[in-house]
Amino acid sequence: MVKLYNQQTIDNLNNSFMKKDLPLIRIGDTVKLGVKIIEGNKERVQFYEGTVIAQKNSSVNTTITVRKVLDGIGVERIFLIHSPKIDSIQVLRSSKVRRSKLYYLRNLRGKASRLKQSFK
Repeated sequence: MVKLYNQQTIDNLNNSFMKKDLPLIRIGDTVKLGVKIIEGNKERVQFYEGTVIAQKNSSVNTTITVRKVLDGIGVERIFLIHSPKIDSIQVLRSSKVRRSKLYYLRNLRGKASRLKQSFK
């Protein structure tokens, strides 16, 4: 027999896993994420720095897509921001954008892919 839970029980469970100390992350921000990496029996924090090009809000399943360019090759990673593997999130710079998804940055190269900085 399958036991059904009411919505309030599910919300309480989700809220227990949500992080409370997250900064306000917007599209176009340059962020520095500390990701926990396990190598053998050691655990260390590896930082990933890039521009937020997309965000999906779904309570505990909120994700951000971060893009950076390494040696002329674009690298994108999707992070669950409430995941225990995310150690820290730091917003380094905010940019003025007029789109909710910045997928057009994939087709731009060099200085054309820069975003105008916002000082708010």
